[in-house]
Amino acid sequence: MPGLLPERSMPEWLSKLLPILILLVVVGVVLSLLPKVDLGHSDAFKRRRVMNWLPLGLTYAFLYFGRYNLSAIAGELDKSGILAKAQFNEIDGVGAWVYGIAFLINGPLTDKIGGRITMIIGAAGSMVMNVGMALAMQAALASEAGPERTAELQQALLYLNAANMYFQSFGAVSIVKVNAPWFHVRERGVLGGLFGVLISLGLYFSYDWSLALGKSLGWTWSFSIPAVVLGLCVAATALLVRNSPSDAGLGDFDTGDATSGQTEHVPMATVLRKMFSNHIIWIIIAVEFCSGFLRQAVMKQYRLYAKGIGDGDSFVYENWGMLLCIAGILGGVFAGFISDHVFGSRRGPVSSVLYGGLLLGAVGAFLTIGTPALGWCVVFMSLCVIGVHGMLSGTASMDFGGSKNAGLTTGIIDGFVYLGTGTQAFLYGALLPTGDAAKDPANWKVWPGAMLPVALVGFVLCTRIWNARPKPNASAH
Repeated sequence: MPGLLPERSMPEWLSKLLPILILLVVVGVVLSLLPKVDLGHSDAFKRRRVMNWLPLGLTYAFLYFGRYNLSAIAGELDKSGILAKAQFNEIDGVGAWVYGIAFLINGPLTDKIGGRITMIIGAAGSMVMNVGMALAMQAALASEAGPERTAELQQALLYLNAANMYFQSFGAVSIVKVNAPWFHVRERGVLGGLFGVLISLGLYFSYDWSLALGKSLGWTWSFSIPAVVLGLCVAATALLVRNSPSDAGLGDFDTGDATSGQTEHVPMATVLRKMFSNHIIWIIIAVEFCSGFLRQAVMKQYRLYAKGIGDGDSFVYENWGMLLCIAGILGGVFAGFISDHVFGSRRGPVSSVLYGGLLLGAVGAFLTIGTPALGWCVVFMSLCVIGVHGMLSGTASMDFGGSKNAGLTTGIIDGFVYLGTGTQAFLYGALLPTGDAAKDPANWKVWPGAMLPVALVGFVLCTRIWNARPKPNASAH
């Protein structure tokens, strides 16, 4: 009877997680009913492959938990006077450029020693750096408020975040390097979609859980919990992941990519010469620079914008991680399926479609600045950019670099993603309004305005690789 039984509301964390779980189940059911690319793999091979990429993929997802946690709480730190918006953008910009340049070391190293070991190095290193950031935050919160405290915290976070981003840069090259020998070119579109799903799950944990942990337990826990989770991921990767089917007691097979049929060792100088003589690689690099700019311009600046104009209690702000996750899952699965089943495993067409969506989203964001509609415009942009990133950094890098050079190729491409990220951080750090000026939405027009030309350039470049396919042992296309 009404009024006799106590009302039980669903816990907030479950109400946010439930839509994602339902979406993942629906996506899984739909994908299971769609036509498969049959390459004759045995059931034993397929089961072992799942046991390989699942812990590897979850480790990659939770690396995001330990990468974007500072970004997730930056708006709150700015509002409370702990870390100003301009200081955060400087920390973020330096870290992004460290990530971008780290491929010079980490790409060749991953090709040399294997993605399993480098994923363990990356996750363990990020775990340690997150512990360091937790201690720095704890020390800052324990001291008296003032400019000196803020300066000390900024200095500590600048170095710790830069080191964290170095270790984080092992993530993408490692997952691509390990997956390359396990998946044929014709299977990699769907794999790229899964890459987008993993990114999306990581964003959900980083943006929603880091913020919730910080608000309820204190900002130190926004770094401590990701460190614990990464420690568990290190153990899972060490126990379950293997670099190739043969390392797992199965037979290797011809993956049909750019190093298919290559048996002899090729010096790195020769690999680089072939790679940089390939105009397709150069176009992908340029597109992914644009993707890095746009992805972080959306993800990292939206909450600063919303908090600045007093829209911090909006649905999009409060559920930012969940919305990014759902959008990314949809974008990744759409891109992967369309690439393999409609465009014959070509990555250019679906990237062009998604970049068209990015351009429309940037126009929409510019026109709706100061209104609730802007939040939904940037959510749509996130759907598009994660789909593109999965297709190019997660899949095309395997196709055109080949399984033997996947680490180096992915490192170069993903490095330029983060050079784009660093560029937007420094640009917006200099241009975005501060103080009372940040309360006026009109002063934020530079934010979507700067995204417009970048989205246009990315769209035009994507159309240039519409028909690009990898050719075994080809140096140019």
